[in-house]
Amino acid sequence: MEVKEIKKEKPRHLGRGLQSLLGPITSFPAGEEQFVPISISDPNLLSDKHLYNLHEINIDQVAPNRYQPRQTWNEDDLKDLAESIKAKGVIQPIVVRKAASGFELIAGERRLRAAKLAGLAVLPAIVRPATDQEMLEIALIENISRTDLNPIEKARAYKNYVITFNISHDEAAARLGQSRPVITNYLRLLDLPDEIQQMLVDGQISMGHARAILSLPTDDLRRKLANRAMAGRLSVREVERLVRKYITGSETSNRPLPVKPPHIIDLENRLTSQLGTKVSIETRKNGNRGKIIIEFYSIDDFDRITEQIGLNSQQQL
Repeated sequence: MEVKEIKKEKPRHLGRGLQSLLGPITSFPAGEEQFVPISISDPNLLSDKHLYNLHEINIDQVAPNRYQPRQTWNEDDLKDLAESIKAKGVIQPIVVRKAASGFELIAGERRLRAAKLAGLAVLPAIVRPATDQEMLEIALIENISRTDLNPIEKARAYKNYVITFNISHDEAAARLGQSRPVITNYLRLLDLPDEIQQMLVDGQISMGHARAILSLPTDDLRRKLANRAMAGRLSVREVERLVRKYITGSETSNRPLPVKPPHIIDLENRLTSQLGTKVSIETRKNGNRGKIIIEFYSIDDFDRITEQIGLNSQQQL
């Protein structure tokens, strides 16, 4: 039988993907698709030849993934999944690795938690080897690509990943299939005061609000604007406008504005329109020397502007 290769478009932002991290997909000969799982009462009896096979394991022998970035779980969603499991069983097996005692979960914690709620004694599982780094990578990719973490959980997971394995933001981005600015933007959230981080966790403000607030110079100003944004239900654009107003106002309030020639003002306006941010031109020596100041208000803004003027912004600020 001739097998034709089907080219598929490479998915975006999935890095090496769960398939490459979780191991090969096994093909079964015709008529053997409905195979019977191997029941394991003692994980020490598991041999290498049984790796990647489907097993039934005692649910009480499975310890959670110590690198799981998700800290909060929607109880209603878990109850709905538990009801589905009661009615139809666990359709997709969890993935585990052998541990010193029993097994350690690699992927599928929602299924594991819901199966416990459903009262199951055993679970279908694929047993495979995995390093600690793969454990963290798989947990991150599974949550990023399937069910979003809240921004602070994701930021802490990225920080844990970078510090634990002593890698750069660029290396982390390449392995996880994210852009470097995405990694950096999340890590910067951890510079916010604890109160604002909790607002993000609780969904009272969005990551867009937080990125704009980070542009303020002090934590006191950040707290005040975050509380104002939450109480007044301000949009991200409204918060960005308040930040720009503070920054530009604080820079110009103590000195008189110089009178600029009309052609310089026209150039400023054209550059501002083209780049989508405030641009100032300061001249001296009869207009033969000077400087152009291009403002940015977040890392996203910086990356956007540098791309527009043809620069590589991959170097961290």
